[in-house]
Amino acid sequence: METGRENGSRKQKIVEVGLWGGHGGSSWDDGYYDGVREITIAFGHCIDSIQVVYDKNGKAIVAEKHGGVGGGQTAEIKLQWPDEYITCVSGHYCPVVNGGTPVIRSITIKSNKRMFGPFGMEEGMPFIFPLEGLRIVGLKGRGGWFLDAIGFHVTRARPTKMLQRVHKTFRRLMSTTA
Repeated sequence: METGRENGSRKQKIVEVGLWGGHGGSSWDDGYYDGVREITIAFGHCIDSIQVVYDKNGKAIVAEKHGGVGGGQTAEIKLQWPDEYITCVSGHYCPVVNGGTPVIRSITIKSNKRMFGPFGMEEGMPFIFPLEGLRIVGLKGRGGWFLDAIGFHVTRARPTKMLQRVHKTFRRLMSTTA
């Protein structure tokens, strides 16, 4: 599904990708924002829950926690927003118990600067979503006792502040030599 959203003077396209995982739990969708600032993941034998802090017009927006209340460990991923963004999400999904429905068993998040994880247990069917030239602006999925499935809202990646400064300096140099 593709939607449009005004962002300043230009319209950005938002594309939905995924779901990876099972059909258990209830559907959820955080919608889409300017980007991701933080992600909190509770995990143990699988991914128990996920909660995201988004950026909207320079303000932090805390989304609902999706999944269950378990998980013996917690990981807090704090991106260096707006210069850092997610470039790849991968993981595994399969049932936690024989005969159960698949859930997200592990997740690894890679940014343009660092890698986080893997969190959970790398067992089952692998999935990977590389985001070359794209960035995540929202999450969606299914959740109940665990994080059952995960998908994303993505848009084109913006140049980092450093790259914007280089372009600005280059344009200024070119205008003085012309």
